[in-house]
Amino acid sequence: MNDHAEPIRFDTKIAVLLREDLEPWQRLNVTAFLVSGLGTQVPEVIGEPYEDADGVPYLPMFRQPVLVFEGTKETLTRAHARVLSRSLPRALFTSDLFTTGNDRDNRAAVRAVRTEGLDLVGLAVYGPKNAVDKVLKGARMHP
Repeated sequence: MNDHAEPIRFDTKIAVLLREDLEPWQRLNVTAFLVSGLGTQVPEVIGEPYEDADGVPYLPMFRQPVLVFEGTKETLTRAHARVLSRSLPRALFTSDLFTTGNDRDNRAAVRAVRTEGLDLVGLAVYGPKNAVDKVLKGARMHP
């Protein structure tokens, strides 16, 4: 059986939305943190483990591409409201998390701010393509 005969199409989407004013290192760091949350709560996004020709095992990764978008602070605020209204699996990163150094302090920093006051710099979302597209309305693909 040839696993490469037909391209695999997904009816779901994994997307990350970053605030456009982040430094390059921040974009990478925020993206890594955001997508780490999806695999823990949405196990179907994770594929099978890898193995090279010598039989050395590697950890599984996402089974589908992660699309990265960018937008203004206002775009992130609107996307956040949309993702909440659609109850889609999501992860967030706020500007406060750049000043903390561990998971406990990260969670405390988010918990200290009401939803409408969160200073979002990143948001990850997973769900049906059309729902994720509606959440990301106004955002553009990351260059």
